[in-house]
Amino acid sequence: MIERRPVANLVSHFVLIIGVLVVAFPIYYSFVASTRTVAEILTPPLPLWPGAHFVDNYVQAFTGSLHRIGGVNLGTLLFNTTVVALAIAVGKIIISLLSAYAVVFFRFPGRMVFFWMIFITLMLPVEVRIMPTYQVMVDLGLIDTYTGLTLPLMASATATFLFRQFFLTIPDELVEAARIDGAGPLRFFRDVLLPLSKTNIAALFVILFIYGWTQYLWPLLMTNRNDMNTILIALRKMVSFADADTQWHMVMVTTILALLPPVLVVVLMQRWFVKGLVESEK
Repeated sequence: MIERRPVANLVSHFVLIIGVLVVAFPIYYSFVASTRTVAEILTPPLPLWPGAHFVDNYVQAFTGSLHRIGGVNLGTLLFNTTVVALAIAVGKIIISLLSAYAVVFFRFPGRMVFFWMIFITLMLPVEVRIMPTYQVMVDLGLIDTYTGLTLPLMASATATFLFRQFFLTIPDELVEAARIDGAGPLRFFRDVLLPLSKTNIAALFVILFIYGWTQYLWPLLMTNRNDMNTILIALRKMVSFADADTQWHMVMVTTILALLPPVLVVVLMQRWFVKGLVESEK
């Protein structure tokens, strides 16, 4: 029997609304600033309603060059960041799927040793590995390339571990049935494991896409040319120590548009994301 507690429900909803307002208000305030001129932004207090320059500011961001970024527009920055985020997410998933598949379903000497070697990399901070990795990229001539921006970030011990744990739940009877039907390793992987893993793949894709989108330190090291910058690197370059030298309306436009792709990915894949995290029956 479900008890009805109107007071508790009212309090919980009130707390939830306050939490949403605390989180959402800075985003809304940034949006309001993105629709106004620099003079309006620098003249306090900034009104809480959108201004009259919404279309002008956003069109200028896409068609003109952003201040302090050297002739690069927002479209180029969004393209670079999207390529990096997609390549990292897809690359991590493919490599993790194959490595977990090899560890679970193939019997070869030292397979658990290799798995624990992969797993131990979780204990190494990024800062420990970043200078040797950077030197390798320099030696290979991959500075200011999409390969250099994405390839070192594709390996994922966490995703490998999660796929391994899921593959261990696959019944042996299913493996035997596939073998009796004449399914080879590649067919079993393609026709059996991939369909069963789709919710896990979707959940990991959301997490890994946001991980790739929000990368800052590695793109900062790997890019010298402005046209190869990701949107977070460009956003930092746009902000000067002097307020008068910063185009704050363009900064706010860039901030809002930097938020949209991860938000869209989460919203569009929310159902798959939740199923991948909580679904118990595979």
